[in-house]
Amino acid sequence: MNKHLYFFYIVLFFSTSCQKDNLNADIIIKNAKIWTGDLDKPNAEAMAIKGDSIIAIGSFEELIKFKGQNTEINDIHGNFITPGFIDTHVHLLMGGNSLLNVQLRNANTKEEFIKRIALFSKDLKPNQWIVEGNWDHTLWGGELPSKEWIDEFTKEKPVAIYRMDGHMILANSAALKIAGIDRNTPKIKNGEIVKNPDGTPTGILKSEAMYLVLNKIPALTDYQKEKAIKHAQEYLLSNGVTSIHDVDSLGGFSILKKIHTNNQLAIRVYSADPLHNWNVLSEEKKIDNKWLKNGLLKGFVDGSLGSHSAAFKEPYSDKPEDSGILTANIDSLKTWITKADNKNLQITVHAIGDKANNTLLNTYQAVIQLNGNKDRRFRIEHAQHLDKNDISRFSDLNVIASMQPYHAIDDGRWAENLIGKERIQTTYPFKSLIDANTTLVFGSDWPVAPASPLYGIYAAVTRQTLDNKNPNGWVPEQKINVEQALIAYTKNAAFSSFDEKIKGTLEKGKLADFVVLNEDLTTIKPEKIKNVIVLQTYVGGKMVFSRN
Repeated sequence: MNKHLYFFYIVLFFSTSCQKDNLNADIIIKNAKIWTGDLDKPNAEAMAIKGDSIIAIGSFEELIKFKGQNTEINDIHGNFITPGFIDTHVHLLMGGNSLLNVQLRNANTKEEFIKRIALFSKDLKPNQWIVEGNWDHTLWGGELPSKEWIDEFTKEKPVAIYRMDGHMILANSAALKIAGIDRNTPKIKNGEIVKNPDGTPTGILKSEAMYLVLNKIPALTDYQKEKAIKHAQEYLLSNGVTSIHDVDSLGGFSILKKIHTNNQLAIRVYSADPLHNWNVLSEEKKIDNKWLKNGLLKGFVDGSLGSHSAAFKEPYSDKPEDSGILTANIDSLKTWITKADNKNLQITVHAIGDKANNTLLNTYQAVIQLNGNKDRRFRIEHAQHLDKNDISRFSDLNVIASMQPYHAIDDGRWAENLIGKERIQTTYPFKSLIDANTTLVFGSDWPVAPASPLYGIYAAVTRQTLDNKNPNGWVPEQKINVEQALIAYTKNAAFSSFDEKIKGTLEKGKLADFVVLNEDLTTIKPEKIKNVIVLQTYVGGKMVFSRN
């Protein structure tokens, strides 16, 4: 044989072999009910994965050609797969730290609240702070706790524990003393020091007043931060969450970078910085890779409904002298957003009451007029209570509604007492926003609420309140279907962070982030969704959680 022809065949042989090897999948998922999130091809039964990405999706017969000598075949046994859930509103460091502190979220009585704090305090050293907590006074009838409840158990241990919404804390006498708060402390702008009739503080601090105490708490060490974030990561992955938008702004980003560098980061993170620090985030400091990115700025316009600090146009129904609090200087807010938008940073702002949302929409509109049209993807976090005339403005201004459906079935137990029958008609208006062509995305607000997308989907679809008093749903006109809720947790959530090209749906070329569930969410009765179990969680084609 001619030697040139010989070498040609040798090269062709190895080239063909390499091409075949390149087509071989590392894993083929089979025998699954896959909801892809791709509305043109919503269902599949098999998926071929190479490296961290999907190379094909369809039937097993179609994908068998990707099987090589070392390909792992993973039989899902008919279980249900969705794209990895993206939680668009998580307080990562706070959530992780809450897992390591006193647990008060489900303390249903005053006695249980006190008992848990007393028991937790026993194991602490003098001057060691008790924080987080996330209590809910509505569970025991609505009486706000006071420092007198816990002082005898925490004499040398300062306490600053959050109400579950994060806009109110209970401080004990030790913490108030450290902060210098007494009967003579003057009123706080955009906040409240709640006092007894004799002028002594009760220990309840709202909105800006909280920081008189919170700013005295020693900062977490890097070791404590890393421990908290790793606990948070495990918890989130166990709930099928593969990506989060971290709105903490508590200094965890440097720790996340370290964890990522050490190949210990198993969840994808989009991290926010405070809006008022818009000029600190330079192009050189921006990070944007598959695992870790920043460039999001988070601000506030008001507080929360449960603490009466959400800003409304009309007074609260149960407190006629109170309309809530606009916590931001609107001129400053407009300046920050305008300048940050000019730097192509993404902006999201917390707004809960109808006045807060209206004010923010007006501000966004003014910035758009100043800076011109572009793909900026402004967001509003919560968007809970809307004036009906503002609902269509989300779509008109291309503003993303970033909402937390669990709050609806929580607040639905008592919200009507605070804002009345008429205003609740456009409270958590999921369906109205979708009907108005708004991009709706979902998250949890963990640790304010559980970081469970399944419970969030259940909440959005049923709107059955936690007290079981609304079997047909609280404001049932605002219920949405399962597919709409899934899209809000996946496809739309990826869009809301400019990541729609790499995740949010299960398609060829996208990241192999997905969740295996024991039930088909699209066929079971909606009220059973909250009981569905996460069996496995995969990030980048690797199993990072298994319940087996």
